[in-house]
Amino acid sequence: MARSLCPGAWLRRPYHLQCDKYKNGVIDGPACNSLCVTETLYFGKCLSTKPSHQMYLGIWDNLPGVVKCQMEQALHLDFGTELEPRKEIVLFDKPTRGTTVQKFKEMVYSLFKAKLGDQGNLSELVNLILTVADGDKDGQVSLGEAKSAWALLQLNEFLLMVILQDKEHTPKLMGFCGDLYVMESVEYTSLYGISLPWVIELFIPSGFRRSMDQLFTPSWPRKAKIAIGLLEFVEDVFHGPYGNFLMCDTSAKNLGYNDKYDLKMVDMRKIVPETNLKELIKDRHCESDLDCVYGTDCRTSCDQSTMKCTSEVIQPNLAKACQLLKDYLLRGAPSEIREELEKQLYSCIALKVTANQMEMEHSLILNNLKTLLWKKISYTNDS
Repeated sequence: MARSLCPGAWLRRPYHLQCDKYKNGVIDGPACNSLCVTETLYFGKCLSTKPSHQMYLGIWDNLPGVVKCQMEQALHLDFGTELEPRKEIVLFDKPTRGTTVQKFKEMVYSLFKAKLGDQGNLSELVNLILTVADGDKDGQVSLGEAKSAWALLQLNEFLLMVILQDKEHTPKLMGFCGDLYVMESVEYTSLYGISLPWVIELFIPSGFRRSMDQLFTPSWPRKAKIAIGLLEFVEDVFHGPYGNFLMCDTSAKNLGYNDKYDLKMVDMRKIVPETNLKELIKDRHCESDLDCVYGTDCRTSCDQSTMKCTSEVIQPNLAKACQLLKDYLLRGAPSEIREELEKQLYSCIALKVTANQMEMEHSLILNNLKTLLWKKISYTNDS
């Protein structure tokens, strides 16, 4: 069996379920043989923060990648588990034997309509999924491949990877086995240049940690290039062909970059379809606005007259991205643009979804920020 280098029993079990199901003919996928038979898919450094979602740096047939796997469902129910349920006893139960390709396409179409609403050409997206599901590229989707694809489609990150597969800042899917999947490698797996064991993290005050983070970053022109990448990713998920996706955990640990300082998303689990989130959060019972939060920063308000959450998320993705980038970009910024940069970042952070002409203002602020940064770094070797 493939080996994990992470300590602890739960960190050595991400592939057992997949291999048992693969050897019994239940699931299939391009990574299954390497994972379970030839043992050429290796697990390296563990990037996980929770047992329920495991993430590793890995090597697959001599190619570096990031391996991800969902584990047992969390014991407590929150918006995260409602959006992405995973129960061991029913995983890989669909589609059932005898399901035709046409019926499977109808299943996928219905899932997309529930998640995305009536957005874009859903039939085209279904065909794209079938192409991805055909792991051995024989022109047919086997029952095992279909079961793997169905399990993966329950995960927002996988769906987003397929939708944005041609976008620069979305890691490419390398392969899968059941709901374990391999993404292209990201050299630097956090926006900041230092990572500490979680045990040590517990004892570091958050204010001191933020100050320490800013000391371990690339040079300013390289930070500017990474920041432009984040702004471009915000554009990618803002009212694309399949609707708007909301970034609900905009933190440095979910962003990375490669050796050319191009931003790459490391963790997209909390980037969710707006349609999907609105349906789940509206009419949720609440006592205050604190009860109307998904992830860490997708917030709606609590209607005190009905004691129900409203469906409109207050802060757009761009405002949250700018909040993350404020200290990152202002530290070490060239003096000749610092004042203008600070002004633009604060205007960006002040954006609200409910503001009049928000979309026009969103585009204007985003383009102005990108232009300011590009002008400053376009002639530097460091970018």
